[in-house]
Order: sequence, then C-alpha cells, then structure tokens
Amino acid sequence: MTAPDGTPPDLRAFHNDVQGHLLVAAAHQEARTAAARCAAALDWLTTAQRAEVERRFAQEHLALTRVSWERTARRGEELRAEYEAVYRALRARLLAGLLLTGALVAAVGCVVLWAGGPH
Repeated sequence: MTAPDGTPPDLRAFHNDVQGHLLVAAAHQEARTAAARCAAALDWLTTAQRAEVERRFAQEHLALTRVSWERTARRGEELRAEYEAVYRALRARLLAGLLLTGALVAAVGCVVLWAGGPH
C-alpha cells in the first residue's frame, strides 16, 4: 500500500496508530467490565438503573484512565528532555576531550620534531 504520491507508508506511525487503537479498545473493555462488576453488587437496582450506573461508572473509569495516560505521557516527555540534555552535555564533554587530546598530541609532535631537529 502506498500513499497517493507513491511513497511507502510510515510503518512506525501505522504501528503506533494500531497500538493506540488497541489500547483504547482494551481500556473501554476494562471500564465496562469494572462497571458491570460494581453494579452487580447493587442488586436492588432496576435493569435501567443498573445500565445507567454501569454507563456512568465506565465513563468515569475512562476519564481517570485518560488523566493517568496524559500524566504518564507528560512525564515521559519530561524525562526525554532531561535525558537529551544530559546526552548533549556528555557529547560536548567528549568532543572537548577529543579536541584537547588532539591538541596535546599535536603539541607533543611539535616538541618531538623541534627537539629532534638540527641544533
């Protein structure tokens, strides 16, 4: 399958979309299951009342799940930014160390050439 312009689809994005849909479907099923389990203990409810309790419970469960996922995503973004900053700092230190080593090697080479030349 290709896009209208003939380029191949981004499989990573497709995989992420499918995984997202599966996670959402699983969350909905989990909410319905939890709602039914909770409403089952309320045996005095009529069928209509039980359905309403289950609907509201599932709705609240999904809202809490969304908040949790959003909080997790935000924390992941924060951690990514922190790790990228550490990586950039380490990369800069490594580059500085390599440049210093190169300069020292060049300086030693110059000293050796200068010392070994005609006097």
